[in-house]
Amino acid sequence: MSLKVPKAQNIQLFKEGYKHLSGLEDAVLRNIQAVAELSDLVRTSFGPNGRNKLVINHLGKLFVTSDAATIIREIEVVHPAAKLLVMASQAQEAEMGDATNTVMILAGEMLKKAEHLLIMGLHPSEIIKGYELASVKALSELDDLSTSSLPSPLTKSALATALKPAIASKQYGYEDQLADYVAEASLAVMPPNPKNFNVDNVRVVKILGGSLSGSKVVRGMVFGREPEGIVKNVKKAKVAVYTCGLDIAQTETKGTVLLKSAEEMLNFTRGEEQQLEKIFQEIADAGVKVIIAGSSVGELALHYLNRMNIAVLKVLSKFELRRLCRVANATPLARMGAPTPEEAGFVDVFETTEIGGDRVTVLRQAAPGDPEYSASDAEKTRTATIVLRGATQNRLDDLERAVDDGVNVIKALIKDPRLVPGAGATELELAKRVEVYGAGLKGLAQHAVKRWAQALEVIPRTLAENALGGSEGNEVVSRLWAKHEGPGGAVYGVDVEEETDGTLSATEREILDSLAAKQWAIKLATEAATSVLSVDSIIMSRPAGGPKIPQQSGNWDED
Repeated sequence: MSLKVPKAQNIQLFKEGYKHLSGLEDAVLRNIQAVAELSDLVRTSFGPNGRNKLVINHLGKLFVTSDAATIIREIEVVHPAAKLLVMASQAQEAEMGDATNTVMILAGEMLKKAEHLLIMGLHPSEIIKGYELASVKALSELDDLSTSSLPSPLTKSALATALKPAIASKQYGYEDQLADYVAEASLAVMPPNPKNFNVDNVRVVKILGGSLSGSKVVRGMVFGREPEGIVKNVKKAKVAVYTCGLDIAQTETKGTVLLKSAEEMLNFTRGEEQQLEKIFQEIADAGVKVIIAGSSVGELALHYLNRMNIAVLKVLSKFELRRLCRVANATPLARMGAPTPEEAGFVDVFETTEIGGDRVTVLRQAAPGDPEYSASDAEKTRTATIVLRGATQNRLDDLERAVDDGVNVIKALIKDPRLVPGAGATELELAKRVEVYGAGLKGLAQHAVKRWAQALEVIPRTLAENALGGSEGNEVVSRLWAKHEGPGGAVYGVDVEEETDGTLSATEREILDSLAAKQWAIKLATEAATSVLSVDSIIMSRPAGGPKIPQQSGNWDED
């Protein structure tokens, strides 16, 4: 007869305050629910007809945008599984700068499809295996779907065409203008070897007032303020950059001076003035014509700089200062004094111009076509600034986000110039091919592969639903499936304007997406989905910090 050993009741494994959720019901399905909720939140913002979200962050700043990267950056997601999705989306933002929403929607849909399989009794490891097989198959098929690529000497029209779909998803209706600005600015700063293209060299300056048609591309760096002194224009100038304040040095401690005569009183400040004059005289003797100050500029300092015909510009943002140092090839100095020849930078043109009623300062290096241009200038770092005009600050911020996306797309296309049909055509074709592949597999993994293929359909479906409404969206997706079954159907996508039957040939309309961005989106979405599925229990410790201060009602000192 076997002996029954009594089990000790409620063994305490963790400290008090720990939460431990395990099993299918508590952990896996709960995680899937949280991720689905997050992906549904950003799903309505997808595509050209995506709706805006009004987000107010913890500092009370207001954002009105349909850009998924901004939305998830500003809302603080606390659910651990949803955070995995946020991380995947941020990885896409860092790598490609575009298609962040695609990652969130795809991963959310994959998990929703997995939920059915889990409830039917399939083990998560089978689903993970199937998803990984489907992902590998889709990525190999994706290479065959490339219809065209960016031409090798880059042209403005080819760049603008490739940018339009990315910009249209943020600023629908303005994509032609914005794509032209971004293409022009990017070509202006394109180095001799395009692989070295730096996203940072295309800047955006936002000036309130006017409308988008008043925007323009200015070669060089534009600062939305005038120079401090009387010198406004300088050509071929040596530049010194100071991060310290240009002023009389203040003593660290309080000092008391006893003055015995009027002469002493007159001489008291003269010493300081002579010291300051000596410093600026040394700077002028070093050949410096332009000073960029990262901090305050004193009145006395300004007086001497005006006397010595040196232009002074205040740049208070340290990021701008860093960019300026790269363009002028200068070293920022933390002390007042003459820069050594290595520390001084050089700029070809320093000028003050007027843009839409606002006086701005432009610093730039000579470009081909300028009278100052010489062959040795080709290697210099050039920058271009897109000056955006708009009625409100929110509008300008949103335009800037669209421009950022455009510049990032160029960077991605320079790495990998291949383009695939957009408008949901590629996703639907991949779904069709992976479905066929899944039907030929043996074992339980085939169910997961088929579900993965169905999940891809969410992209064209969302595009159609956001543009045409739910019931019409379903119709359009059915028509697309029919078109994709026919010959040459791989290029058919959703027509958000519904000019005919809601479908269009993406290659004819030149709606093309970067192949690399799609590749990353599929990879990251599958990874995020499998990592959520592979979790079987959640252990949450108690948040750090002492007890909360009790909230007093009303005025506590009132009797």
